Parts: sequence; C-alpha cells; structure tokens
Amino acid sequence: MSEHGMPLQVRGLGKTYRQGRLSVDVLHGIDLDVAPGERIAIVGASGSGKSTLLHLLGGLDTPSAGQVCIGDQDMTRLSDAARGRLRNRALGFVYQFHHLLPEFTAEENVALPLLIRRGDPGQALGTARALLDRVGLADRAHHKPAELSGGERQRAAVARALITHGHADHARRGHHDVPLAASEPFGHLRGRPPRGVGAGLAGEGVGAAGVDHQG
Repeated sequence: MSEHGMPLQVRGLGKTYRQGRLSVDVLHGIDLDVAPGERIAIVGASGSGKSTLLHLLGGLDTPSAGQVCIGDQDMTRLSDAARGRLRNRALGFVYQFHHLLPEFTAEENVALPLLIRRGDPGQALGTARALLDRVGLADRAHHKPAELSGGERQRAAVARALITHGHADHARRGHHDVPLAASEPFGHLRGRPPRGVGAGLAGEGVGAAGVDHQG
C-alpha cells in the first residue's frame, strides 16, 4: 500500500526473463515514488529496461519481485481482471504511437475509458470535450484520426490519458491523483512537443513517469 498520499509507489521491483536454462535480470531492486504533480523522466540507452519498467508501473506486465502500488492498491496482488479494472480507473497511458481508433472521432476516442466502464455517455463526452479544449483541440473534436495531423493525434492521446483524473466516479473512490505513464509520446514527431500538450500534462496534480532514449 502506498504511503503519504503517493499516487504511485514502487518497492524492491525486479524483473527476470527466463527461457529454458537462460535467465536475464532486466531490473533489480527498484524503489520509486511519484508524488502528486511530480513528473519524472526514465532515461537510458536502448535495451536498458526502460520500457519494461514502464510496463510494470502501468500493470501491463507482472514483476518477478517487489510491488507496485497505485493509491491504496498493490497491483502485484491483483488478478488480471482486477488489474485491468484498476488501469481503467486509476491510470493514464500515452504511447509513442497514438493508438486512436480510426472509426471514432477525437471526442469519442478520448471518452472511451469512461464509456468502457459504462459511464453516462453524455457526461463522458462532455468531459472529453473539456479535455480536448485544454490541449487546444476544441475545434477538432468531431474529426476522425485520419483528419488530424500527427501532433493533433498525440494531443488527443494525452487528453484520453487524462480523462480519468478528476472524474466524479474516480473522486468518489478516493483516487484524486492519477499516475500518467508515457512511453516516448513524441518520439516520432520532429521538433518540440505539440503546442498545448505541456499544459495538459501539467494540469491538476497529475503525477507522471515518462520514458526517453539517451543516445
């Protein structure tokens, strides 16, 4: 269980991959706290275990040792189904590729995490519109991904990752600070991150852990 109100806390985290008689220790004894509003960067060369760590932090993989706590929930003790529900309600992900569904509009894509949990459609879409406005996409809410630029797609992906934060159902459950996991979200874009994204990531006390390459 996380301490002192930390939205994300890691203790003694390790990951070993085994195949036959071979074993590779990728991570060992990782301790990490991400406080509300804190943003950290996980930097290292390719193959150093950055993506593995991010997958463990986000509950996409299970560790060989240690624990990952999101709020008061230890993900390492949850079933696959319970871990999936926790990801939907208490985590946001931004990937290097936007992973927007092509048949849905930007607004519908952003609202999906709330719609998946059978939330009120009107409220979900209203929350999505507000987040799209925060990242500068209010006038693109009804456009499908093919009609958006690369930067606009990534801004929509950031809005989707943030939609659980501050949502009424989320607040009632006591999860006021949603950890955000980002895996090189702008690595395939040239130049600086798209305008409006920094404000979206910085908003309302969101703790964030991001991966970037070094060399």
